[in-house]
Amino acid sequence: MIFAFLKTYIYLISAALFTPVVVLLAGLSVWVLVMLGIFCADGFERLRLKPIKNQLEKLTDPEFIKKSCSHPVRAYYHDLKRLLVTTETTRDIKIENLLQHHRLQLGKKLDRLMILVRTGPGLGLIGTLIPMGTGLAALGQGDMTRLSADLVIAFTTTVVGMAIGLIAFVLYTVLKRWKQEDLRYMECMTEFVMLNVDKGEGSTEGCDRETRAA
Repeated sequence: MIFAFLKTYIYLISAALFTPVVVLLAGLSVWVLVMLGIFCADGFERLRLKPIKNQLEKLTDPEFIKKSCSHPVRAYYHDLKRLLVTTETTRDIKIENLLQHHRLQLGKKLDRLMILVRTGPGLGLIGTLIPMGTGLAALGQGDMTRLSADLVIAFTTTVVGMAIGLIAFVLYTVLKRWKQEDLRYMECMTEFVMLNVDKGEGSTEGCDRETRAA
């Protein structure tokens, strides 16, 4: 009696999960398409940028940054300029906090893709196994129409889940390299800006003028 109750209970849970799984797969498919569009836009932007190579010392030049750095690095540069007018005692702390904040923001974008990489195939597998169970039950009763319909749903969810995972993995791999490159430029930019500010060199005067004007 207890075992029969447990089997019925598990079956009800499995049947109840099918609709949410299908809804989630549909939502994730839209999400991965949006991420793919953002990825393509980011890629086209980076193709137009001039390579930095060994010109890291120019990461304090606004014109060079505009032509050679991606939008996350440019956004960090504008935030960094605003902190150059702060007092000496708190400036270093705020700049370090700003760098850590942008590092976390870059990591969040990768985390979203990793969620797709992990959940897409998992939901596809769940969406496959649930209708397979009902299909086998229909086969035992000789209902071939129900079996074929369940098999179509099962294989469709598998394809969608695997496609989501594969696309997300490709995007994650490329974006991880891009974000690491952006973070490296942010760190170099911070070092050069702080070095020039500490030395009081003229290379930061343009940056300071822009900051005061802003």
